[in-house]
Amino acid sequence: MKDFLQISKERYTTKHYDATKKISDKDFETLLEFLRLAPSAVNVQPWYFYTGSTQKAKDFILPCIPDFNIPRVEESSHFVVICARTLLNEDFLNSLTVKEELDGRFPSEKIKEAIDSHRKSFSNMHKDLGDLKEWTAKQAYIAMTALLYGAASMGIDSTPIEGMDFDKADEILGLKGKGMKTVAMVTLGYRAPDDSNATRPKSRLSKAQVFSSLD
Repeated sequence: MKDFLQISKERYTTKHYDATKKISDKDFETLLEFLRLAPSAVNVQPWYFYTGSTQKAKDFILPCIPDFNIPRVEESSHFVVICARTLLNEDFLNSLTVKEELDGRFPSEKIKEAIDSHRKSFSNMHKDLGDLKEWTAKQAYIAMTALLYGAASMGIDSTPIEGMDFDKADEILGLKGKGMKTVAMVTLGYRAPDDSNATRPKSRLSKAQVFSSLD
């Protein structure tokens, strides 16, 4: 695997995929692990993912994709729809603490209670502030970033997609009443030989434009 700086220099958003090249089942399972293992504030993990690779799955999701992004889906090997929880109820928050205990995260009951209380307090704070949906969406974007760069480390190309009808996606996925909302989508595969974006120089603002030292 390449080092992370080299990946950051070389990774780009793929515009056209080679539809004949497919991600292996083994590699796709690794991509899913990048998502599952992504960090989140207070380990709240407020996300859910829908995946697809067959033509049937693509046809199912395409009604929420505008014309200009349809090739990104149709030509890709796989796609992942990223959803964020819009409700963090007591049962869900308790399930996180139960899982952490099973995984051996708590050296004592006191620490377990403190972490559980802190997570619930933090989640309720965002609920009271009225920005819970925005907060959980931000966490979901952390997972998306892990997927984009994890894929690049394996030589797999990707396209993050916000150009979609989110309400339609929610309808298609039956999210109403489930306490979840679609926030983004990622298509994955291998770039087409004529993908012009592959040869365009990367352009980012200079260090002077984005950094200030407080030392």
